[in-house]
Amino acid sequence: MINKVGQIMLYVNNQDEAVTFWTEKVGFVVKAEEDNGQGMRWIEVAPKDAETSIILHNKEFVAKMSAGVNLGTPSLMFFTDRFDDLYTDLSNKKIKVGEIVNMPAGRVFNFADDEENYFAVMEKK
Repeated sequence: MINKVGQIMLYVNNQDEAVTFWTEKVGFVVKAEEDNGQGMRWIEVAPKDAETSIILHNKEFVAKMSAGVNLGTPSLMFFTDRFDDLYTDLSNKKIKVGEIVNMPAGRVFNFADDEENYFAVMEKK
């Protein structure tokens, strides 16, 4: 039986820029990097102590190798207990952030990576 989400595949146009975005701007760490030497390269990034990670794949390569794979951006909701600090930090790093919205479950905002993929953040204390 499934007991946790292990990895989320994120297909990007430029893996190196995506790694820079997630590590230098968002504060994730590189957990692993693999390259089979034949064009299949992937980089695993995540918050330092997270169980679930994001795998950055080359969108063009995956499209050629895996017909039928949905290459769209998954709708991801991240949680933080330092909501205001994170919002300010991302804004100061010139990341496109949306307005803070009050939802029944808590405050939420979205942000975009350098390829205009949007992700959401919810305050969880």
